[in-house]
Amino acid sequence: MNEECLTLTTYFGERDRTPDGLLADELLEIYGGHRVAASVLLRGTEGFGRLHHLRTDRSLSLSEDLPVVSIAVDRRERIEAMLEPLLQIKRRGLVTLEHTRLLRGGDLDHVRVPEQLAQDTKLTVYVGRQERANGRSAWAATCEELHRRGVAGATVLLGVDGTRNGRRARARFFSRNAEVPMIVLAVGAGERIAAALPELGRMLREPLLTLERVRVCKRDGQLLVAPHEPPATDERGLSAWQKLTVICSQSATHEGQPLNVQLIRRLRSGHAAGATSLRGIWGFHGEHPPHGDRLLQIRRHVPVITVAIDTPEQIARAWAIVDELTAEHGLVTSELVPAFSAMSAGGSWGGLRLARWEE
Repeated sequence: MNEECLTLTTYFGERDRTPDGLLADELLEIYGGHRVAASVLLRGTEGFGRLHHLRTDRSLSLSEDLPVVSIAVDRRERIEAMLEPLLQIKRRGLVTLEHTRLLRGGDLDHVRVPEQLAQDTKLTVYVGRQERANGRSAWAATCEELHRRGVAGATVLLGVDGTRNGRRARARFFSRNAEVPMIVLAVGAGERIAAALPELGRMLREPLLTLERVRVCKRDGQLLVAPHEPPATDERGLSAWQKLTVICSQSATHEGQPLNVQLIRRLRSGHAAGATSLRGIWGFHGEHPPHGDRLLQIRRHVPVITVAIDTPEQIARAWAIVDELTAEHGLVTSELVPAFSAMSAGGSWGGLRLARWEE
């Protein structure tokens, strides 16, 4: 099955609450109640929002409300049906909608990548924590296959809650958590990702993948292409939004400081609308083989993903910061975001009507 769908992403604080409990639990109840095809809840390590309050796991006092990201994917009508109950309970944070193509089912041998995805493509693979493939963890086997195919990079992110094919699975302390979803997020040339799909379809128990358009701007310090430069609005007057993503190793530094930490600090001081960092457990970029934490390592070699979403004007300013800090390390991508809504105690900004524009 090859479906045109939407990805609904929410960014908020770990301690955000509703009258009935934690916001994270309420969101996943909505996803589970609507039997969403795929969703995952990810715990961030550092970030800030519209009010520029910094939260980081590197400080005891600032780690009490770490950023949290939830991602849900399904057909457009099902995602749109969830927006009203979601907005009724969510009072702070950020919500985005993005176009995606959902692939599921056992036969991926004959999938044709659409023309608009033929160049750079973002692939997201949903697997269970304890799922096995080719005699090892499904997430590790997926990374190996993508690396073998020459994909630019992939990062494994550990979920703590979510749904797969409509079934919810939540991480618990006294449990194997075998079915709790996690994701492998990969970026690369469309033809290379398409070449990997048949093998992924054969080795995964319940293949569940998405494809999205992306532009790879930098790789290991080399500028490949400038980020998108969309107009401020589309032909209907709807605002355009843009996302910059930086993927680097946690061991990467800039002027002696961790690169991902510098990114958050500099974007915050540059008055970006917000940014969030997510730490992976495994991954690779370029020719480097897949890797992660190793016993007795002094420095962590896990990948870190830092995401910033804003207006094209503000992203142009953020790009100057990102370009400087990634002079030697990292994979940088640009994406167009058709709908963006930010909420805080001071009011709301943006909206969730889907903008249209040509690249």
